[in-house]
Amino acid sequence: MIEQRPHIQAIPGYKPGKSTVDGWDGPIHKLSSNENPYPPLPSVIDAMAESIGHMHRYPNMAAPALTNMLADRYDVKLGNIAFGGGSVEVAAQLIRAFAGAGDEVMYAWRSFEAYPILTRSAGATPVQVPLTADLHHDLPAMLAAITEHTRVIFICTPNNPTGTVVGHDELHAFIAQVPERILVVVDEAYVHFQDDPNAARGIELFHEFKNVAVLHTFSKAYGLAGLRLGYAVVRDDVMEGLRKVAMPFAVTDIAQAAGVASLNAEIELQARVDTLIAERARVTAALQAAGWPVTPSQANFVWLNLGDHTDAVQAQLASRGIIARPFSGDGIRISIGEPDANEALLVALGEFTGD
Repeated sequence: MIEQRPHIQAIPGYKPGKSTVDGWDGPIHKLSSNENPYPPLPSVIDAMAESIGHMHRYPNMAAPALTNMLADRYDVKLGNIAFGGGSVEVAAQLIRAFAGAGDEVMYAWRSFEAYPILTRSAGATPVQVPLTADLHHDLPAMLAAITEHTRVIFICTPNNPTGTVVGHDELHAFIAQVPERILVVVDEAYVHFQDDPNAARGIELFHEFKNVAVLHTFSKAYGLAGLRLGYAVVRDDVMEGLRKVAMPFAVTDIAQAAGVASLNAEIELQARVDTLIAERARVTAALQAAGWPVTPSQANFVWLNLGDHTDAVQAQLASRGIIARPFSGDGIRISIGEPDANEALLVALGEFTGD
């Protein structure tokens, strides 16, 4: 038997969202993976189709067209944009480049479930700081948890899976107290669904602080989850490290073309985002009216803070063809889908008897 290395044995396996429900032959509503429920725009499909003709060649790792558009948008240098196969892959690059055995990577908990996996994969030690009672980042506790071994801190805002955000002023004050040797990564995978004017603005913090990196993705608001396209906005010294650990040719020409076309079609895409935000508000209001412990969300999902009732409610949803994302003992994250999927969710929860 070939044994895994000890730090690999300790890694909890990532559990992808299900696509089927055993024993249910009605319509399936997959609300477990925070996907954009709407198909790609025709202009995006056309751009992808055009790029297919040269897929026998390796993609251009510099992603020049996409890099130029993003650099102009954020007023940064071309060399400040780092790409990867989804923002999670760029997060992995950041950890591998700047943390290893004997180092610590800090994040709130519960937060993005890939953080502990990526941290342990790099041989580093995860440091999980519990959320506050109202499920927000406890920034004073995170400051107190910094040690001489801390190398990277992730701030997921809006937070996955709770949907809560960190305020801009409080995050600014937090970063100002973090030693500059520590990289603070503001993970904004769901920022496009954020409509709170007081929420953190990662790019502004990047421009002000030397030790800030910002993660974005095309998987959620842009609806390109299947193409795996994410990026980080980083300083030159961080980029130097990322170049050494990045997977070569991870971002295909097809993904790059889709990214460019998506940026060019943002008015159309914003209409879809606005629809999802409106549905989020409708679903949240209905859940609150029915007495469900729902946390106000700034992402494209809602969080039911169910504690010990999580498994029973999850079983009820599955029995009605609703695929959600349960975290046993904590709660259930439910993506916002099309109106009919959201209505099916509300009906299923309305039929829950608690038995």
